[in-house]
Amino acid sequence: TTLTVFMGSQQRPEIFQPLFDKFTKQNPNIKVKIEQGGATSEAQNQYLTTVLVAKDPSLDIFLIDVVRPATFAAAGWAEPLDSYIPSKEQYVRAFLPGTIQSATVNGKLYALPAFTDAQFLYYRRDLLAKYNARVPTTWDELTQTAAKITKAEGGNLQGLNFQGAPIEGAVCNFLELLWSAGGNVGEVDSAQGQQGLGFLVNAVKTKLSPASSAEMKTDDSRQQFQAGNVLFGMNWSYAWAHFQGKSPDPTKVKGNVGVAKLPVFAKNSSSTCVGGWQWGVSSYSRNKAASVKLLQFMVSSDAQREIAVKGAYLPVRRALYNDASVVEANPHFKTLFAAVSSARSRPVTPAYPRVSEIIRSNVSAAVSGNKTVDAALKEYEKLGAKLVPITLPRTELSIPVYY
Repeated sequence: TTLTVFMGSQQRPEIFQPLFDKFTKQNPNIKVKIEQGGATSEAQNQYLTTVLVAKDPSLDIFLIDVVRPATFAAAGWAEPLDSYIPSKEQYVRAFLPGTIQSATVNGKLYALPAFTDAQFLYYRRDLLAKYNARVPTTWDELTQTAAKITKAEGGNLQGLNFQGAPIEGAVCNFLELLWSAGGNVGEVDSAQGQQGLGFLVNAVKTKLSPASSAEMKTDDSRQQFQAGNVLFGMNWSYAWAHFQGKSPDPTKVKGNVGVAKLPVFAKNSSSTCVGGWQWGVSSYSRNKAASVKLLQFMVSSDAQREIAVKGAYLPVRRALYNDASVVEANPHFKTLFAAVSSARSRPVTPAYPRVSEIIRSNVSAAVSGNKTVDAALKEYEKLGAKLVPITLPRTELSIPVYY
């Protein structure tokens, strides 16, 4: 049996190939072949859509963005995994909750987490020490600390950098503020929604954040922090290596960066958006049992330890954040554990692309001042909250439609 695994170049196939080789040594009757395509999540999804709409059995396994399992499940493209995994409920307890939540649709498991990610609060340790300031645990503390330090430092130091461009980063930043106010995606047009989005809008108005925030993308945020222009920044785990000098861009902050959970409003719980990628099995594969066997190998403790040590990927198993070899290779993982263990999934719905579009466009419009907070939240309630997915039966073209 030859299993064909689809992934993009950005997922660094060179990290996974040695693991596939180990699997084939343990299972000599199974071979594994990587098919690469697309440099972005969108490009990869476009290719997979073409293959799967045609019911092409040539792909057995695919690596997909954490926001996609519900869409693939509704379209009938991803094989439900429950029947292949004995004692599923007990099996998934070893994983970080957010990674399993993102892979679960209507109570069924449609993917297994390959590696995870989350957004964190990066901060300048040297500047906090200089002004005898502590790491903020609330957004009010962050505002006060940033006002004090940016005034004293002068120049163009940003107090808080976040992503306000109409991209997925804006969706995550908004949800994180909403959650930290005690809200949820089902009550966006609410006091919690007002507090969350209002904070981002006011951050620009009060110059806590730059005037260009409505155009700020994820890697723009990384570059500006790395250049020494930011006191507090919201970003993903990939930024850490860049800040430590493992980057094509020069860094002015090496050795002076700390990372913590995102702040909250009042006494609410800190939450971050779960990121990362998921392994799925094509429902058109002729090798489903063998495919699930490979997936279970790739999420095993040994395989997860290897991708953490060699690739600096955040593992999906809780226990590995205390593993000696993992922590030695990535000392900051211990600090990140508190955040990734409480990471929450974005809305798990086949309508997610449309939901994301509505959120990010309205958040960006509010941050830019082109739309009021009230209008942005009501627009979501009008369009997003009424977006009901309908799954067609598996016919010639089985895809989710919405009204």
